[in-house]
Order: sequence, then structure tokens, then C-alpha cells
Amino acid sequence: MDIAKRTSENPLLRPSDLKPCIEGMEIVCLLNPGVFKMNRKIGLLLRVAERPAQIEGKISFPVYNAQGKIEVVSFDKNDPLLDATDPRVIKYKGRDYLTTLSYLRLVWSEDGIRFYEDPAFPPVYGEGMLESFGIEDCRVATMEDGYYLTFTEVSPFGVGVGLIVTKDFKQFDRKGMILPPHNKDCALFEEKINGKYYALHRPSSPELGGNYIWLAESPDRLHWGNHTCLAVTRENSWDAARIGAGAAPIKTSEGWLVIYHGADNEHRYCLGALLLDLNNPSRVLARSKEPIMEPIAEYEQTGFFGNVVFTNGHLVNGDNLKIYYGASDEVICRAEFSIGDILNTLK
Repeated sequence: MDIAKRTSENPLLRPSDLKPCIEGMEIVCLLNPGVFKMNRKIGLLLRVAERPAQIEGKISFPVYNAQGKIEVVSFDKNDPLLDATDPRVIKYKGRDYLTTLSYLRLVWSEDGIRFYEDPAFPPVYGEGMLESFGIEDCRVATMEDGYYLTFTEVSPFGVGVGLIVTKDFKQFDRKGMILPPHNKDCALFEEKINGKYYALHRPSSPELGGNYIWLAESPDRLHWGNHTCLAVTRENSWDAARIGAGAAPIKTSEGWLVIYHGADNEHRYCLGALLLDLNNPSRVLARSKEPIMEPIAEYEQTGFFGNVVFTNGHLVNGDNLKIYYGASDEVICRAEFSIGDILNTLK
């Protein structure tokens, strides 16, 4: 049951709309922006994935080396030790590599549809060994004391959650990794509940358990504890293989509304909703039986990695919810929902 109203101008942004920031690279994908408002403008903090132009018979990709510089690694496609069946992650001699290097890049809009870059706002690149394969999928929580950016840090050591705080998107206070591997899809609640900060996150335990949505609490947004599992995958369902939180939970009269993504065993990504108790967010009141959005548009079905709708950024205005989302791991789109309609699907 798809109740999304897609913007007629979709896709709003394609890789060809931006120029590469890394010398000698090409932009392959634009993915999953964090969304916020500042100075009456809408900001999208895009995940931009770049790689070298590919040579026939080779797979080439960039990584940060020990000196923090970008270097290109290449393998022969016919090397028997290479597993390149996934266009996103390859394996060579038992070690995983990403085929692209991601960083965060800011675009602005007055109308929410036409976006442009402002050179006064620099890209945010990975730093240090824990981000040597790049940084991905930023969620922006708008707080009283600034914007809190939670994002995925990727390296040979695993995938964890990083935190950056900013007031102006020009100066960035890097707080380091706040949730260790393997963890991602971290969305902060934008206000305290009973004097505590809360966050949704997605630790992975495929050997025992799975890719589930968890809740954590914190006194300071740096140190997290009292972890609780909120939602698990469901067999023979649209969210059978993995689930993860989208952007900051939305406060409604009926509870905290969480938009989340789910994937099935064929890696088809859809969106659904959770409803959490306002005073006790560890209590799940309702959950989507069917998706509220599915990859049914052509630009959602074909691309770098097809059959994907994935969001970690939205804007709320009364009953109107505008989500910005990555489609087919390649282009940026927008869709609108009635919050009331979403809540009605949960009853």
C-alpha cells in the first residue's frame, strides 16, 4: 500500500548535476540526504559517492591511506580471488572494500525542489582510520544548541556511528565514534524525554539475532546505554532481511512516529512506520503491516542498485511530511505524506 505523493519533478538531483570534489574521480551516486532548515532555507546534506573512471577489465576504487590521503586501489576483474558480485562491496583475499568513497556535501533550496551549492559551505570528508572508507548516510537532528549529525563511519575495522555538532555548517566539532561496530542508522530524538536524550540505532548480529532497530538513552548525547530492542525483522515480509530507522522521530499526539526502511531477501527496500509511546519510547504501540512507500517509480527501480527507496531526512509542517530520499542508490527525490494518513495505517 503505497500512500506517498511523489514530487512531479523527481529526480531532483542526479550525479550529473554536481561536479566531483575529489580530483580524478567521477560521481557515481547521490544518496540518502540528511535534511534541515537554516536561515529560511532547506539544506540537504547529501551522501556523494565517487570513484575513478573505470578501465576495461579492472575494478578501481579510492580509499584514504594511513597519511589521510586518497589513493586508488585496482584489481583485475578476472582475478579468481576477487568477489565482485555486489556492485557496492567487493571482497579480495578475504578482505572487504567499498567500490566508491562517500563524503557529505551540502546543497540549498528556497522552494525545496531546485537545489544549488554555496561555496561558503565546505564538504565534510572522512578523517582518520575509522573513516578510511568514507562517511555515509547522515541524519541531522535540530536541537536547541545546534545541529547534531549522526552518520556512518566506514573502515576495514567495521561500520560504526560518528557524531559531529555544528551551528553553521562551516565549523564542525567532531565527537568521534559514539556507537562502535557494527552499528548504523542512528537517529536522535530532537528533544529530551523525562530528562534524558534518546536515539534509535541498528546494531547487527547476523550470527545470533539480526539487523534490528534498538533504542538507547544518554545524559549527554555522547555516552549511550540502557539499550532496548524495539523491532525485529519479520519472515516472509517486506522487512524480512533488515530494518533501520530513518530521520528523527516525529512527535504526534498519538506517539513518536518513526519512518523506517525495511528490505526483503531480494534486497528490495521499502518504507514503513513505527509508533512509540510519548513518555516511554521503549514501548512500541504499532507497526506497519504493509509498506507506506515502495519502489514503484522507474527511477526507484533502476539505477546503481535498483528497487530502493531509502530515507534519513524529512521536514514536518503540521500534518504534512516531506521526505527526501535516495532512489535506486543513485538519485535524490522527494515525496509527501499526510501524517494523519500514516497514523491511520497503523490502527
